[in-house]
Amino acid sequence: MPSNPTAFASASFLNRELSWLEFNQRVLNEAQNPKNPLLERVKFFCITSSNLDEFFEVRVAGLKQQVESGVIATSADGLAPVETFQAVVRRIRQMADDQSACWREQLLPELEKNGIRFLEPEKLDSADLLWLEQFYRDEVRPVLTPLAIDPAHPFPQLLNKSLNIIVQLQMRSGVEMLRHLAVVQVPRVLPRLIKLPRFGGERDYVFLGRVIGRLLEDIFPGTKILGYWHFRVTRNSELYIDEEEMANLLKAVENELHNRRRGDAVRLEIDQDCPSDIYTALLRTLRLTEDDLYLVDGPVNPTRLMAIYEGDHSPELRDPPFAAPVAAALAGETDIFAAIRERDILLHHPYENFGSVVDFLEQSARDPKVLAIKQTLYRTGGDTRIIGALMEAVNNGKQVTVVVELRARFDEANNIQWARQLEEAGVHVVYGLVGYKIHAKMCLVVRADEGGIRHYVHVGTGNYNPTTSKIYTDLGLLTCHREFGEDATNLFNLLTGICQFQETKKFLVAPFQLHSKMLAFIERETKNAREGQPARIIAKMNALVDREIIEALYRASQAGVKIDLIVRGICCLRPQKPGLSENITVRSIVGRFLEHSRIFYFENAGQPEIFIGSADWLPRNFFRRIEVVFPVEDANLRERIKTDLLDVCLADNTNASFLQADGSYLRPDLESAGPRHQSQEEFMEMALEGESRQSLQKPKYQKVKAAYKPNKKLKV
Repeated sequence: MPSNPTAFASASFLNRELSWLEFNQRVLNEAQNPKNPLLERVKFFCITSSNLDEFFEVRVAGLKQQVESGVIATSADGLAPVETFQAVVRRIRQMADDQSACWREQLLPELEKNGIRFLEPEKLDSADLLWLEQFYRDEVRPVLTPLAIDPAHPFPQLLNKSLNIIVQLQMRSGVEMLRHLAVVQVPRVLPRLIKLPRFGGERDYVFLGRVIGRLLEDIFPGTKILGYWHFRVTRNSELYIDEEEMANLLKAVENELHNRRRGDAVRLEIDQDCPSDIYTALLRTLRLTEDDLYLVDGPVNPTRLMAIYEGDHSPELRDPPFAAPVAAALAGETDIFAAIRERDILLHHPYENFGSVVDFLEQSARDPKVLAIKQTLYRTGGDTRIIGALMEAVNNGKQVTVVVELRARFDEANNIQWARQLEEAGVHVVYGLVGYKIHAKMCLVVRADEGGIRHYVHVGTGNYNPTTSKIYTDLGLLTCHREFGEDATNLFNLLTGICQFQETKKFLVAPFQLHSKMLAFIERETKNAREGQPARIIAKMNALVDREIIEALYRASQAGVKIDLIVRGICCLRPQKPGLSENITVRSIVGRFLEHSRIFYFENAGQPEIFIGSADWLPRNFFRRIEVVFPVEDANLRERIKTDLLDVCLADNTNASFLQADGSYLRPDLESAGPRHQSQEEFMEMALEGESRQSLQKPKYQKVKAAYKPNKKLKV
């Protein structure tokens, strides 16, 4: 850090929550883009809703708690919690309108044109109605639970994000006809879309809620149904665990998962035509206001529309299939340890097969020379090959230690389940350090080689999850360099034992040194620029929020450092602002795969350094998580990352959106941007051809280098 850091006004920063909402808008833009295959658009439409659900469960819930607690402290952008909440509500309402219009005006008509229809029960022919009523009696009615709402029956505790139906009915009481309200909870075990039997290529669906609504008199006999409306309640889903008071973290997380199911309500979604007196009663019962009410013109839970995307039907409505090849450095290799001894191996997923990482684990489990395996697990999805390899290693007499992060958000229940399976198999399972999430991606294999004990290490940017590895872009490094092995050993000792953090030789570890190191690298580029030496920063990450890092980047820009940031999601930095950040560009790439890799390039006066790892530039990653960022020391791999990865991303003028100083994002005007470049397509081509993995001579992709100029002013 410089001795006299410049103070930057709140107008120099973008709001974190509003920036995230702009990211979700970019996801929705992909659903609206007619150039994307139709079912891929449906997928993006569903992801938009799923993202927004989590935003309410965590971020909006947190804002509401701050408002209710009377917090008046402002964030870096100068907004108090109540101001942020109001701005968030306005932006979400606009997004909800855009999403509803996308469904009604774009996706629904296009799906119908392509033989995928959503039918109302009232419009079905007699044969379909008979089939549907039989389905209802066999599959639906036995699991329905109608719940009255009256003084004898208090309002039910509704599950988070569950689909419910509020029913207004009329029933005789003596000589009077009285109106009542009731709730029908739609069980989660039932599919939300019922596929009608068809013998041709048509795919006709009926929404389950409409089927139940049509037959409500069956479960409320002797009444007259006056109306029914679908609704959904979103609840605060953050876990609140005082680890210092909890001797058993596993039990504490389990208890909090039960509490999450009945957390405070933060949002009510209900059919648009619901009468105001009914939704007002619901708001009052849930202790919500009209700021928390969202009237829905379309499916109340769009995430369940993923059912029409799943399966192998309609290939013409999808992206062309892509089967990731084995990385060129491992192609044909039967001894993965020999390959690693020969050279460091960089893996680029999903373009290169994640199976190589699983093979590394499985070979380690079976190799008689392997003595021990140590691994961090954040989200595995309980993959049978990874969990199976660790169990097999124990059966083969190896010492196996796994550091499990129980609090991986929304994966807690899964992590508890397979952590117990590992413990039962004899794996030593550790739950990390008090006060810190274990987010580092690291596997250490100790092997008795002919020359002595050697440490083989895999470190990366993504989780050990073969499922998400097919859709997340990540990097991994396989190495047996001694200093990497020593750092990994010391870090595992810290996570599993009682010891102080030991200074590392290669790893940059949060929360101990990563923040200060990154600030020092940025300041070095600033100093080099002032002295007239080559200075450049390229950083690729998921989010940029940390104030000190942003201020350091501003100072670097003011000194003349050219800075290109590739930030998929939240970015609180304002780029291209005269006198502040005119040397900084920020772009976000949203495409077929979820950009997830973290890469940091520093020019270092003509001696470039590149780091990759698990940490974004957020306070939580710097100070509240165990993270590992590490250098790429092989010169060929550094060149590959710079030329075949970063430069290709920076040349993307198809899936990239550019952040403007006012916080909006704009796509380049392709007519002025030159030849079309789509980075993810080019990465797939590279992987399939194996060209850039076999040689540093890449004639086909020289056009990418020529097309990209640092901070080139593209028309948007």
